[in-house]
Amino acid sequence: MEITTESIKQLREMTGGVSVMQCKKALEEAGGDLKKAEVILKKHSAAAAEKKSERELKAGAIGSYLHEGAIGAMVILSCESDFVAKNPEFTTLARDIAMQVAATNPMYTVMLEVSSEAKQAAIAVFEKEVAGKPQEMQAKIMEGKIASHFRDHVLLEQPFIKDESKTVQQLLNEATQKFGERVEVSRFVRLSLRT
Repeated sequence: MEITTESIKQLREMTGGVSVMQCKKALEEAGGDLKKAEVILKKHSAAAAEKKSERELKAGAIGSYLHEGAIGAMVILSCESDFVAKNPEFTTLARDIAMQVAATNPMYTVMLEVSSEAKQAAIAVFEKEVAGKPQEMQAKIMEGKIASHFRDHVLLEQPFIKDESKTVQQLLNEATQKFGERVEVSRFVRLSLRT
């Protein structure tokens, strides 16, 4: 199947502007199928992020968002170079993540930050809910309930508010692939006049 510039353009729009060459290669690998090519690019973005996970973060941008003067958030989005940090798409990403923080009020950046005490407290609550289920299914149900409960509190696990088909972590993986550098949320803060 012939790969057209229109199909490459369409795939770039679907994936948030991944490079033309990466889109072309994914389309070739997928035999021209846009949906398969999108999955291939998502798989590659996770692999690219993993490969770059040990690189030093020396630059970044602070993204901020203020909602009706009552809720505000700031995010430090880190990267490897000033070249990427000054890219308008990178600074837009920092602002989008700040908007995510303002809207969802996460407590943690990654799942590893959740304390064992918090996990045990959640388990104690959910034990009553799984008690009536078949014994062989209880552990699996508990695992699902715990993951679901903390997903709402962990920034990188949350569905992205502008596109719920991807998580914030997938958004960062795509940015790593797009910019060719490690991209990471180093810190965030949320302030609110409301209780």
